[in-house]
Amino acid sequence: MNDRQLRPIPTSQGLPSYGGARESALSTNRVLRNTYLLLSATLLFSAAMAGLAMAMNMPYLGPIVTLVGYFGLLFLTYGLRNSAAGIAAVFGLTGFMGLTLGPILSMYVQSVPNGGQLIMTSLGITGLLFAGLSGYVLKTGRDMSFMTGFLTVGMFGLLGVILVGLFVDLSAFQMVISAAIVLLMAGCILHETSAIIHGGQTNYILATVSLYVSLYNIFMSLLSLLGGNRE
Repeated sequence: MNDRQLRPIPTSQGLPSYGGARESALSTNRVLRNTYLLLSATLLFSAAMAGLAMAMNMPYLGPIVTLVGYFGLLFLTYGLRNSAAGIAAVFGLTGFMGLTLGPILSMYVQSVPNGGQLIMTSLGITGLLFAGLSGYVLKTGRDMSFMTGFLTVGMFGLLGVILVGLFVDLSAFQMVISAAIVLLMAGCILHETSAIIHGGQTNYILATVSLYVSLYNIFMSLLSLLGGNRE
């Protein structure tokens, strides 16, 4: 075997190309594509469920029912993440979150001046944030794994605040809490997108859930900030 046989095949960029690297890139692209396709579908489905809840004038389910339903469906989705049934579980989770969102949107439309405009503004800012954050990671290829510890602490802190809020009135701090949630969820989008392109996240079902929850929380927090916490 001569030296020529040991050399990797150069790509058009002048970098060596290996079969394993090519397969890894294809796998990453597949996860990214499937994640965005499923995320788009679940967002549309969630919006449809929110619209249905508004049309039926559904009452607000309350924080306890919402949390129990959310975590129950979240654990179900996690358990089915490697099967086709996991896709149905994702739609069940996002559909449920859409139903819980409907009564809140109805309240804004009916009770808050320019409520419809606030909803559309919050939705637009959420979309721009997602596009900007995801686009930044995809373009630069930066590894955001260094944020793992910070985000983990932040998520536990957020859960603690939610639990305390069930028993203590935290409305005086709601604006600060909402702003903190926006920043935390923005970090989650950066981290999850980076994990996908660097191979740390290979399950598009879990990636979809992570991005959906981040977008949901950003939208709700922006609505609270722009609407002066009237929900």
